[in-house]
Amino acid sequence: MVKKELVSTIVSPLGTMNVLSNAEVKMLQDSNQGGLYPLFRQCALAVLNCDETSDNPYNLVEEFESFDIRIVQEHRGLKLELINAPGSAFVDGNIIKGIRQSLFCVVRDILYVSSGLRGSPRFENGDSEVLTDLVFHILRNAKALIPRQLPNVVVCWGGHSIGQGEYKYTKKVGYQLGLRGLDICTGCGPGAMKGPMKGANLGHAKQRNSNGRFIGITEPGIIAAESPNPIVNELIIMPDIEKRLEAFVRFGHGIVIFPGGPGTCEEILYLLGILLHPDNAHIPFPLVLTGPAEAEGYFEQINTFIGNTLGSDAQRRYKIIIDDPREVARQIKLGLDKVTRFRRSTGDAYYYNWLLHIEKSFQEPFEPTHESMRALQLDRDQPTHQLAANLRRAMSGVVSGNVKRNGIDLIRAKGPFQLTGDPAIMEDMDRLLGSFVKQHRMKLPGSVYEPCYEIVRSSTV
Repeated sequence: MVKKELVSTIVSPLGTMNVLSNAEVKMLQDSNQGGLYPLFRQCALAVLNCDETSDNPYNLVEEFESFDIRIVQEHRGLKLELINAPGSAFVDGNIIKGIRQSLFCVVRDILYVSSGLRGSPRFENGDSEVLTDLVFHILRNAKALIPRQLPNVVVCWGGHSIGQGEYKYTKKVGYQLGLRGLDICTGCGPGAMKGPMKGANLGHAKQRNSNGRFIGITEPGIIAAESPNPIVNELIIMPDIEKRLEAFVRFGHGIVIFPGGPGTCEEILYLLGILLHPDNAHIPFPLVLTGPAEAEGYFEQINTFIGNTLGSDAQRRYKIIIDDPREVARQIKLGLDKVTRFRRSTGDAYYYNWLLHIEKSFQEPFEPTHESMRALQLDRDQPTHQLAANLRRAMSGVVSGNVKRNGIDLIRAKGPFQLTGDPAIMEDMDRLLGSFVKQHRMKLPGSVYEPCYEIVRSSTV
């Protein structure tokens, strides 16, 4: 095993977060139970390790066990002391500019949520509109919302564990989007989250656009397993997966979905559950599922699963385009023109989709445990959009058991999560998840997958 280069240094801020109060410094350095230091260290280390690819959060922690980060408070402003940081974050002893910028995004978002929002009576037990307002406040504090700019942010979803053919295809689609002046927002990790940014970067360069935006939206539970890729120039850390998902659909104007695993399926089900709500039937939201020719079977499986569980209305909310990057970009651009006309006619903001109705069941954090996974209502005795919400939670639990530290710990201690419900739905879910395993979409290539879930084909466990 090659020994990693470690670097210790002090870095100055880049961006808007350049001063802290004494109370904020104490919060970030608090290593007691419930303190911010473990979260601060974890997110900072993930940012510094952006050139490495691994979907096991323990690998990062163990590999850089001696890493430490401290606040240096001076009269002239804030600095960070890095101790035994990954050498890949430095060039000739100097920290890479983009990584330095993302480090201070970590400080900004962790402090804003913890000191400004968390514990606030208004946000802790608020209704759906209040939670939507919370997402808005986090994005505004990150200066992600730009008034008077026509809708041009395309969210790209897809797996971190994809083959080279699929990865190259994501770059081709990103290139076509970039040529059309569109900005890219992804989950900021590797694979299908990195490829579109890489391609769009070239498209922007050919159009001499030096203001291209590459926004990465992540959350603490997954950042260690999916470190921000180095192309991200705007990093935003949301407090949990539900607020991360809402940020995507409120902030983005259209979505392209590439092949992926349960995390991508979770995102698809989340979005379809929202779009299927009667209050959202009139709202344009361009959605394209796409991949190279070899991914056609994958999308057939996804389409069949959606048709069998959520019905034809859900299938009508998206287009499947195979092996045609130019047509993907063309359809998205046409869709964004419709979004622009709709926002203009209704007076809705270009920068934030206020009119989209999202029920609280899509916003409340779901904590995957053996009890909560077994209790999920996975049957047809509920509105279709609520079934989508529960199917989304099931996929969220699989993601947790695969790549999140809390989920991995639970699986190690108690065995696989159990899922039960309508026999036909369980059969469809088992078939879909089984195909993900066979196609190596659960873990990065070369890893041996140990199932974190078990399908129980009965209403009783």
